[in-house]
Amino acid sequence: MFEEGQYFAPVNTDADGAVVVELGENHPGFADPEYRERRNAIAALALDWSPGLPMPTVSYTDTEHEIWRLVSAELAIKHQALANHEYLEGAERLKLPADHIPQLHEVSESLEPLTGFSYLPAAGLVPLREFYGVLSDGKFHATQYIRHHSVPLYTPEPDVIHEVIGHANALASPRFAALYRAAGEAARRVHSEDALEFVSRVFWFTLEFGVMSEKDGLKAYGAGILSSYGEIDEFRGMEILPLDLLTMGTIDYDITKYQDHLFDAGSMEQLEDVVGEFWETCDDESIERLKAEAR
Repeated sequence: MFEEGQYFAPVNTDADGAVVVELGENHPGFADPEYRERRNAIAALALDWSPGLPMPTVSYTDTEHEIWRLVSAELAIKHQALANHEYLEGAERLKLPADHIPQLHEVSESLEPLTGFSYLPAAGLVPLREFYGVLSDGKFHATQYIRHHSVPLYTPEPDVIHEVIGHANALASPRFAALYRAAGEAARRVHSEDALEFVSRVFWFTLEFGVMSEKDGLKAYGAGILSSYGEIDEFRGMEILPLDLLTMGTIDYDITKYQDHLFDAGSMEQLEDVVGEFWETCDDESIERLKAEAR
């Protein structure tokens, strides 16, 4: 198993104005100049975009489409056994293509009639307040690059497979879409960085790495699990904790490894009642009161 070495590769602009994605030495594409050039070009498309302009279109290569076909097919099999019911219903509504990487504007055109969500292009890491805030407007920042061809079933950072297969299928569910919006509203409502971090950690342990008990066993609904060929096979063996806002909002976690503490929402109703209500009502003061209970 590869250990994820970095969650997002920093994107910088050099002295000549060229966009450079800084890959770590342990990244599968680090020593591949062609891949690095592709990453730079795709990141530049996002940086050159501004609201009101047409969504950037990436001319994906046959190799890149083949990666999507392979991973999409493998994940679809695992999802039937391990994805939660509401996520599978969203996937059935959205009907993502299995034979090619969809453009973000194509995904948006399919999503908007279902839940009002659409995508925004991202070159790489988006600041927390910006990333979460636009969720309240029905927008989702997404990268457009795809993982290196040498390890198609692994990525050290969120790529278009994570952004689309992981998140778009959930965003096609009105119930999950409402939770994403509520998280965005919470991010805009809080003022302190500590409170924003608390909101984001709850998001991490639910909409990114959440699990849920169903009649036939524990299922995943978090995009981080459902877009990972390896992690989806491992999550049932992790320490499963009951849904708890204080623990989720304060527990330390390592983004470079499989998550070893996961929180069972129990049901969609419980997820909505506990997490949804928290996001809909929280502010700086209520989060501080919640944290004070553990002191």
